[in-house]
Amino acid sequence: MPRSAPARALVRRSHAGSLIAVATTVLAGGVSLTALITPASAVNGAAATACDSAATGFTPVLQLDLPERGSYLNQTPPYSLDRTGEVGSNFDRVGYCVELNGPDGPQWVWTAMEPFSATAARIGLPTRPGELVRQRVGDLEVRSNVPGVTNGSGQTGYLEMWPNQYQESASTQVANASPITFDVDDNPTSPLGYGSFQVGQIGADRPSSLAAKQVFAINTFTESANGLLSLGIGTNLSGQPDWTFANNANRYSQRRLTAYVRTSLVSVTESPQDRQLVPRDSRNGAVVPVAGAVTDPRVRRVQLRVTGAGRTQTFTSSSRSFRFTPRITAGLHEYSFELRATGPGVDRVVARRDGVVSGDVLVVQGQSNAEAAKFNGAANAEESRYLRSFGTPTSDGTISGADRVWHYATGDVTNQSGSVGQWAIRMGRRIVDTYKVPVALFNGAHGGQPISFFQRNDGNPNDLGTNYGRLRQRLQAAGVLGSVKGVLWYQGESDNDNAAVHVGGFTTLLQDWRSDFGAAKYYVYQVRTSPCGTTTTMNVREAQRQLGDTAGVTLLSTNGLSGHDGCHYAYIGGYREMGDHTFAVLGRDLYGGPSAGVAPPNPSRVTASGSQLVVQLRSSDPLTVAAGSAADFVLQGGAVTVSSVAYQPGGKLVLTLSGPATGVTGLTYQGHLGAGPWITNAIGTGLLAFKLPVT
Repeated sequence: MPRSAPARALVRRSHAGSLIAVATTVLAGGVSLTALITPASAVNGAAATACDSAATGFTPVLQLDLPERGSYLNQTPPYSLDRTGEVGSNFDRVGYCVELNGPDGPQWVWTAMEPFSATAARIGLPTRPGELVRQRVGDLEVRSNVPGVTNGSGQTGYLEMWPNQYQESASTQVANASPITFDVDDNPTSPLGYGSFQVGQIGADRPSSLAAKQVFAINTFTESANGLLSLGIGTNLSGQPDWTFANNANRYSQRRLTAYVRTSLVSVTESPQDRQLVPRDSRNGAVVPVAGAVTDPRVRRVQLRVTGAGRTQTFTSSSRSFRFTPRITAGLHEYSFELRATGPGVDRVVARRDGVVSGDVLVVQGQSNAEAAKFNGAANAEESRYLRSFGTPTSDGTISGADRVWHYATGDVTNQSGSVGQWAIRMGRRIVDTYKVPVALFNGAHGGQPISFFQRNDGNPNDLGTNYGRLRQRLQAAGVLGSVKGVLWYQGESDNDNAAVHVGGFTTLLQDWRSDFGAAKYYVYQVRTSPCGTTTTMNVREAQRQLGDTAGVTLLSTNGLSGHDGCHYAYIGGYREMGDHTFAVLGRDLYGGPSAGVAPPNPSRVTASGSQLVVQLRSSDPLTVAAGSAADFVLQGGAVTVSSVAYQPGGKLVLTLSGPATGVTGLTYQGHLGAGPWITNAIGTGLLAFKLPVT
């Protein structure tokens, strides 16, 4: 079953979230500032609410007496009050009042938070495709007369607002949410026609000791006219926690939703987002601008306080326009940005951003082994507050285009906000722990696809109908498109050993990456199989090995991983070790880490001498040859077989044959499926598969 939400690309909180506003003494349409701060009960067209006292300083802009059945898909609900056009972007805080009256008597809840949309038109019920919000919000305030709802301010909230259907599966962005019930953290799906408008209370950290629970939920408003609305205040204790499937609207004689805004004092045009990673520069940090203009004549001064890394920077402006350029340093510390406006009778924090860091950006792309979902064993222990991601790696362009906020990176689930895959989360965690730098991981992978699926639409590189466009849009919206440090590519199983198609497609793709991403380092995994289930086919794998010589990419090996099921990998013995091996290579290339025993063993030539073949490797790193490794070698020509394999100093593998090498023309190392004997370097990376002539 699905559900939906408001605010799409505007989910981005318009760079400044709580900061966006364009207040003047007289607003568009001739509405005075005084009118916009008048209590709901005094505003023409708005009914008094139980929240009027809690909503002091806010003005109601939308009000709707919810019907028993909504059926609002692709329609604007019949609000009895709609002043969103007058307000526009002139607000720095959003509030909601939900009132119900039924068998339990009058119930009400007030909640207010930082903006999740740049325009008031998107704070109401989401009824059209792309009106989707799925994110954390800061400084949540809650007041209610319903038992179980936690009253107070300074809380962390989570929003699920969309017109879509949805599933129980969780993004794992929320601590203590369930993947098997409909609750605070669910998964919107492509079909429209159920609807979700929910605010939750969650722990600020992951993990957290706080339970995740509902503040309120209004569901089923985009379903057909046959569906009763499902709604409630607080957590539902006798069904799905978020009131999904409750179908209980006829239980209440009153069902009212009122949306409020707090009028802005300052219009902010530049600022970071919560949890944003800003790419570090050559000075190991970044400038993070905050700019805007004063819009309320009472404001005399604007002050920015930036706190992090053990110090506070303070910037002050008495001008109507301002632009501050604080500098933050890369490292395992987060920065908060607090913008305050003051003047006669005015002293307000107009915006606050938390969790901002500076670090590096890496892209993961390819098929299902780049998605690296949880097949066998969990990787969630590798997650870190210093591993970030942006948007949603989903094939639904509407959902992908709507998610324009920063998330924590998660490893076990796919196609969800912040999903990066198991080996990527392991690799990133080791970079964080070893080199003390935050990392943003962007995963654009899609399982079971040939290389043609990943190509760029040159006429429209940001085409959300293409895999390339969805990834490129996320990078661009995050402000990191030209700052990618590394691209990791794992694909080829679905090219079914057609080397010409694979190399042609990759060559084009690499050219486009270099054009869009700039001076990134590019890494190519030699696939274990092409297609899945066989290691006897060698055309794609040998072509990938040669890319290191012809395309200027760095090769990575998937041999040596015993947790292999014929196509995918378990976490232990598979994706975990893949992350370790990748970390070692990136450590060498990007962070000045050790180089000995890091590169995948890669042959340069094979020569014959008597009853032996000598494989000369490109590195003199010592190798470990497990007993039984000879079975993975296949000879071309001759009437002999490989009897044994041994490593010799100087980077040589010596293969002893069952007889003279007369007539042997070629040697193939094809590896094997699953577990078994391997030839590995010091960190456990396996010998690359190869097919070479014998000289």
